[in-house]
Amino acid sequence: MKPLTLLCAAALFCSLLLASCNTPAVENVATATPAGTTFTYEAFDSAFLAPRNITVWTPPGYDQASDSLAVLYMHDGQNLFDNDTAGFGVEWGVDEHVIDLVASGDIQNVMVVGIWNTSARFREYVPAKVFANLPDNVQNAVFESHGGGPLSDEYLRFIVEELKPFIDETYRTLPDREHTTIMGSSMGGLISLYALTEYPDVFSAAGCISTHWPLTIEPEMLQAQELYLDPISDAFVTYLEANMPSPDHHKLYFDYGTVHLDALYEPYQIKIDAALQAAGFERRVNWVSDKYQDAAHNENFWRERLASPLKFIQAK
Repeated sequence: MKPLTLLCAAALFCSLLLASCNTPAVENVATATPAGTTFTYEAFDSAFLAPRNITVWTPPGYDQASDSLAVLYMHDGQNLFDNDTAGFGVEWGVDEHVIDLVASGDIQNVMVVGIWNTSARFREYVPAKVFANLPDNVQNAVFESHGGGPLSDEYLRFIVEELKPFIDETYRTLPDREHTTIMGSSMGGLISLYALTEYPDVFSAAGCISTHWPLTIEPEMLQAQELYLDPISDAFVTYLEANMPSPDHHKLYFDYGTVHLDALYEPYQIKIDAALQAAGFERRVNWVSDKYQDAAHNENFWRERLASPLKFIQAK
């Protein structure tokens, strides 16, 4: 990719990302439609991090049934169900996808918990123990880019110790590992992987869409990827070698496109794939790593291929 093109893509992505972190607050209301019911909890409190909104979606018929459901936790939760709250004005259509895939028998019935992001999104989504493996100069560059060090350990504690217990107490869930999964895009892909490796007894699968391995959108770093590819990818591989989840009990889904920011990801993904294969993961069995030609880094493309990660991590 030409440096100017990459710089423009990074600037656009940065402006869009900041917009996504400034979405309006929503009242604590339930909204029922033929596509299920959403419950939005405003300013959900935490002992570890700043409050944030949480949107819970239950599928059609939940209120009339007695069955308990699997739970999928998703990051950037304001972008999942409603164009009006989506940071870029384009929702993923998660509810419609789940309904269609359940009806076709491709996935188990599942409820979705959308965790809205905050202005600390980057810090909350950068895997802290990977960051600790980086050389000092790369740590400093990432630190300066995000305005501070990682808060991902605190973010995962919020999910596991505060949010998940609330969901399991409030809704009819199947709380065991087999029925608990996590998914996100871009930096949300990184934190989904980190959640699976840090809490392998809690989550059985992670969906990592357009995983943003470079850790930052700082234009200078993106244009100098030849300086950062090896130290960052080596830090991930070192971390994974010490914290790899069992291929007998876990699934990992990765994908990436070939346009703009996604054009950076393939060299990183190749190294991650090699580490997974060495650890005993098998393609199409418990691990997917797919390349989408001409796909860019935005909600339109993620919505377009959402059925693929859902079918893999939520398979019956």
